[in-house]
Amino acid sequence: MKITVLAVGHQKSKALRALQDEYIKRLSAFAKVNVVEVKDEPDRHSERSKEKKHIVDVEAERVLKKINPKDFVVLLDLHGRQWDSVAFSKVLAAWQMQASHIVFVIAGSLGPGEALVKRADERWQLSKLTFTHLMTRILVLEQIYRGFMIHAGRKYHK
Repeated sequence: MKITVLAVGHQKSKALRALQDEYIKRLSAFAKVNVVEVKDEPDRHSERSKEKKHIVDVEAERVLKKINPKDFVVLLDLHGRQWDSVAFSKVLAAWQMQASHIVFVIAGSLGPGEALVKRADERWQLSKLTFTHLMTRILVLEQIYRGFMIHAGRKYHK
């Protein structure tokens, strides 16, 4: 099993990078996990709808170049489905049965481009709250780890 977190933008925080690395290490008992970053597009005039569309489309194109046709793609999306942790562990196990490589995509700050939404096999809304994209990586990794621990019947989830 291989899991990739494909994120637009660069993890600048050393503290968050260390936490990201800790969850990748913990997850190694269950799957080969990596985080891949793609360049984000400068958003000087994102308040203009035409410019915003250009930015999200360019970022989506960069992300899509990193995804293979057989990959199962889970897009982090404000319009996605929500699960509690126990339900997510079951969904994660079902995804594992469908594909050998699951790619969790975190789009840029302006959201996902239309092509990326169309490519997604599933759309996941972590919360109705707003998180930074850098924090979202940690939350995704933690929930994946929690899901594996719940599914394995190990102590972690309370």
